[in-house]
Formats: sequence, C-alpha cells, structure tokens
Amino acid sequence: MKALESVLDVRVAMTGSGVSIAGDAEQAELAGRVLTELYELMGEGFPVKAEDVARAVDIVLRDRNAKLRDVLLEPVFEQAKGARINPKTVNQRVYTQAMRDYDVVFAIGPAGTGKTYLAMAMGVAELLKGRFTRIILTRPAVEAGEKLGFLPGDLAEKVNPYLRPLYDALYDMVGMEKGAQMVERQLVEVAPLAFMRGRTLNNAFVILDEAQNTTREQMKMFLTRLGFSSKAVITGDVTQVDLPEGKVSGLRDARAVLADIPGLEFVHFDERDVVRHPLVRKIIGAYERAENAAANARETSSKADRSSRG
Repeated sequence: MKALESVLDVRVAMTGSGVSIAGDAEQAELAGRVLTELYELMGEGFPVKAEDVARAVDIVLRDRNAKLRDVLLEPVFEQAKGARINPKTVNQRVYTQAMRDYDVVFAIGPAGTGKTYLAMAMGVAELLKGRFTRIILTRPAVEAGEKLGFLPGDLAEKVNPYLRPLYDALYDMVGMEKGAQMVERQLVEVAPLAFMRGRTLNNAFVILDEAQNTTREQMKMFLTRLGFSSKAVITGDVTQVDLPEGKVSGLRDARAVLADIPGLEFVHFDERDVVRHPLVRKIIGAYERAENAAANARETSSKADRSSRG
C-alpha cells in the first residue's frame, strides 16, 4: 500500500470489505489494476515483495496493455534452492524472449539490470534440457585502474578475479558442488576472451560479458567464432568503458555496424530495469543526467569556439 501511494500519488486504505483507493481517477484505476493482478500472482505462488509493487507499476506505465502475469510468471530457470528466476521488468521479458528467438543477442545497459544473470540462467536451463552440450563464459581481462602485472601468481591466477562474477552466478543457480562438477567436466568453461582466438564454438551457449571492454578487433574475432547449433549473448554497459584512450569499444562499434543484420537482436536497458537496491537506480540516473549535462556543455562550448573563429 505504501509503495502504491508513493509511486502513483494515491491514498490506499483497508476497509471492512476490501481496499479503498482515492486520488486522480486514472492513477486510482491503475493502482486498483496493479493490486488485482498482484493478488492473482500471489494466488499462483509468486512471492510478491515491496520492490515488486514499484516494478509492477512501472511495467503497466510503460505498456498499458501489459499483463503482469505475462511478464513476471515466465520462469527462465529454477535454482537449486527452489527459487525461480523470472523476468522482473518489460525489458527483461523482451530480453529472455530474444535469447529464445535469436542466435546472437546484444544486451546493452547499466549495471544491475540482470543482463549477465539472465543470460547465465538461460544458458544453464538450455544446457540441462540438452539443447547445447556446453556453456562458454568469457570476459575481456581489461585493467580498470589496476595493473595486472603487479598481481601475484601465474596467468590463470591473474585473470581469475575478472571471471569471478561468472562463477558466482553459476554457483548461485546450481549450487557450489554441482557448479564445480560442471566446470570440472567442461560442461561449463570460463575463460578470458583472448583464449577464444582460433576456436570454432559448436553446440555451445556462449556468453561474452563486459563486452564494452572489447576492442573492435576482439569483437569481430569473438562473433566469428560462432559455429553450428550455437547461440551467443553479448552483454555490456557502454557508459563504463575501461579501454585505453583512443581505443574504440567493440560493443559500441558493433551496435553501429551490425544494427541492420537479420538474425541479430539488440536489447537496450535503462535505469528503470535495475533490480538491485533501489538507490542503485537513482545513482545511475544521477550519473546519466550529469554526463548528459557535461556533453551539452562541451557541445555549447565547441559551437561558441567555432563561432568566434568564424
């Protein structure tokens, strides 16, 4: 009730016979619809939490014809501990459907929008159904303010921290013991992107994470590794590029070069799709506004400079 009041600016109260909603007619109707559909979801075993109310409102605000059941009750994977992994936003629903329908899917957006986690869930689900023989998880090992050369250990130990989030997602879904067995039996391979060169990846569900830190050449190399009966999901955030100055992000380049190729799909996320702590959404929005203001200031300054020279 508090979430509905906060998001829709209505007043919700319990009465002897049900719920009373006061406020703008359109907003009150929307609140009633969200409540009704959430109660239906609860009746089907969906555990509605406070944050789900705000997401439900966002779903119907973005698409008045959307049904919460269609968006939220489509399990991608059921975890070892019994919890189901479901899409939580409209764009997550679009993303999961794209992974079913297309052989190459690009997921672009800020951190916390579920890009990698949902890709991993889809890959594990498809592997267990026998549709692929292995999952390959890869990331570019790009230094982000820290030098790899100064880290102790051999090459494998140096790059392992970059691959840790992929292991964590796998273990969260199938459990530590089964995840370790899958890695040991090479049903799941986790490797730096550089190790992909020269290979042909057949019958595999391949996930390239942190793709904004690939170069143009690395992205082309990765995409041309795809073999028969394989699927590739490429995830990244083009606002967090850690490449050296002057290097073009392979993800940004692919978005421009490959946009019109049939069989590929690009799914874009924004701060409304963040499913972490509510503050994360606000932080991302604040940074985006600051970056847009800085870009506008640079553009204004450039125009003024050209005008003065003219």
